[in-house]
Amino acid sequence: MGALDFLFVVAVILIVLWLFGFFIFNLGAILWVLLVIAIIIIIVRLASGRRI
Repeated sequence: MGALDFLFVVAVILIVLWLFGFFIFNLGAILWVLLVIAIIIIIVRLASGRRI
């Protein structure tokens, strides 16, 4: 597993946690930070030419 594969897994986990927290706990700003981090990781993966 390469570094970008690991980052993609982390991004997916962050998105799932964000969705879970947003709909269940509504924790606020920390969830938006997690979502932004996950989106940045996905954009970096796409920019490197790898498939999602």
